[in-house]
Amino acid sequence: MGLIAFGILVFLVSLGIKRNPEIGKYATIVRLAGIATLLIGILLKSIVQIDAGNIGVQLLFGKVQNRVLSSGLHFINPLVEVRHMDVKTQNYTMSGIHDEGAKSSDDAIRVLTADGLEVTIDLTVLYRLMSSEAPRIVKETGADYTDKIVRPLTRTKIRDNAVYYEAVALYSSRRDEFQQRIFKSIEEDFRKRGLLLEQLLVRNITLPPSVKATIEQKINAEQEAQKMQFVLQKEKQEAERKRVEAQGIADYQRIINQGLTDKQLQYEQIKAYLELAKSENAKVIVMGKGNTPVILDTKN
Repeated sequence: MGLIAFGILVFLVSLGIKRNPEIGKYATIVRLAGIATLLIGILLKSIVQIDAGNIGVQLLFGKVQNRVLSSGLHFINPLVEVRHMDVKTQNYTMSGIHDEGAKSSDDAIRVLTADGLEVTIDLTVLYRLMSSEAPRIVKETGADYTDKIVRPLTRTKIRDNAVYYEAVALYSSRRDEFQQRIFKSIEEDFRKRGLLLEQLLVRNITLPPSVKATIEQKINAEQEAQKMQFVLQKEKQEAERKRVEAQGIADYQRIINQGLTDKQLQYEQIKAYLELAKSENAKVIVMGKGNTPVILDTKN
């Protein structure tokens, strides 16, 4: 637009110097230069390039045009202003850690749960602008829709849904359910305003210190109980093993006692004596059953 204005100015100057006899001879050259500058400016203003992942919204004297320019080169009305808008996936993080989220300060969401406790939630929202809805967003909201729609709507919906959950359940067993609930709630409102919610990530849920300490004590107690149960189970198994072993010994002794006779014992005793007698350099004194000593001397 600046080049067009400059060309018009040069053209008007050429009309003025035409009346001056001293420099009037240059009027034609100045006029042609002004016209050339004007034409170049119009040509350049009529061509616009939209980068990949962006779209162009046209405004003619402040009025938003419905036709959206996709990525690539376009020939447009030189009087039209094109506003480039990002349609790629964007993320908005609200975190209690400084410089991690969109805000440099603590931007975590503090909510009250069903049991009246204050819980701190870190959250990331993944969303993108719907191309067909871009003109309406520019008309109704403007280019800063992140601060006007994404941030306040997300924080409000999280607070509205957190009151249905107790703090401990929100932290543990019902965390996924809570995430799905707020996703559905936010997705509908985003779509009404021309935004598409792709994913919502509950990154961290921080409980009050007193509740956190109680949960840790409970977890430790459960672990100790499981450990004691394991020890008791092991002791029962060891006791069962000993009982089976004792029963086996008792059964063995009972079988031996029932199966051995006096003559068989005497025969086994004689066999043992013979084995001893065959041993080299051995002298064995044996008291027989009738108290008559038997001396076996095997020395050479």
